[in-house]
Amino acid sequence: MTMRDGRTPSQRQLRAGEAIRHALAEMLGRRELRDPALHDTSVTVTEVRMTPDLKTANVYVTPLGGKDAETVLEALVRAQPFLRRNVARAVQLKFAPALRFQLDTSFDTAQRIDALLHHPRVSADLAGPDGEDLESEP
Repeated sequence: MTMRDGRTPSQRQLRAGEAIRHALAEMLGRRELRDPALHDTSVTVTEVRMTPDLKTANVYVTPLGGKDAETVLEALVRAQPFLRRNVARAVQLKFAPALRFQLDTSFDTAQRIDALLHHPRVSADLAGPDGEDLESEP
């Protein structure tokens, strides 16, 4: 995993991000938020990327089934102060990080790539001259 600037995150960033991910997942799993947009929605925290100074956590989320993703994201942004306070209690860091919620589009990208790879024209390119599938070779 690399950061946007090309550097890999430090062990400290990875540990803090994972601890925050667990804390948020637990809070969302217990349905502690009273926002009606989150009441009947299961939200998955897929990843948390910390900035090098550990003052900002980029939280990647996806609602179960991908339904009402924008509404869920807006509700999480509204709940950010509450979630930040509870994360600060659950995870011992020098500063309570600001939580920046973003939709995780990696699943959509993976599905699109998978669909492209299974397209008949691409499948023909992946097959060898004798019709064998080149992907299955070691």
